[in-house]
Amino acid sequence: MLSQNRRRPSNIRTTFLLACAVLASCTPLPPAPPPAPVAPAIMPAPAWQQPGVRVLHIAPQESLLTITVRRGGALARLGHDHVIASRTLQGVVAPALGRAQFQFRLDEMSVDEESLRQAAGLTTTPSADAIAGTRHNMLVRVLEAERYPWVSIDARRTGDKEVLEADITLHGVTRTLQLPVRIEQAAEGRGLQASGSLLLKQSDFGIVPFAVLGGAMAVQDQMELAFRIAARQEVSAPGSGANPGR
Repeated sequence: MLSQNRRRPSNIRTTFLLACAVLASCTPLPPAPPPAPVAPAIMPAPAWQQPGVRVLHIAPQESLLTITVRRGGALARLGHDHVIASRTLQGVVAPALGRAQFQFRLDEMSVDEESLRQAAGLTTTPSADAIAGTRHNMLVRVLEAERYPWVSIDARRTGDKEVLEADITLHGVTRTLQLPVRIEQAAEGRGLQASGSLLLKQSDFGIVPFAVLGGAMAVQDQMELAFRIAARQEVSAPGSGANPGR
């Protein structure tokens, strides 16, 4: 009986630590005062965009970029994989030059839309509080979105028509990567759709993947970026980049 009583505080302490780990990784801090409204930024015209060069403008309502991050660590079973999505892409494509440039804001990304979780084959179902906590941790503790609010991608055609060379800027760091892409052009060159995916490492951009309990509960370093982009000659949606300029 005495030995059982001695083990009991240890068991309680272990359970308490596990509960703290789950809470730290999934629940939000007390809500901060809402930020002041910010007018949508218009992306400056790329340096390669010259007078007379026909460009297509990305249609954000028809485009989607997702980033899938997966759980890791010895206690991974207590966490969730996540899908983060942007539906506010803005930018331009110049088919004749084989160039494209677009960007999106981190604080406009959604976390764990149910339809996107299903499409990614994720089987767990995080609660609303867990999703809110994940978004807070992502923006504040991991990506430092207030300091580095934008992600930008500047891509150019290579000798392989199915691979673009892309400069990806995230967290203030730019990396040049090979970006597999499938492009379908509309009749008369008035529009196109581009899709593709690639694997990235958070650490390549100076990001420390979220972890608690010394890494027993963590987010894997590797993440998958996938995109489906629609662009056409005229886009009137706010923030679409239809009138690039400073």
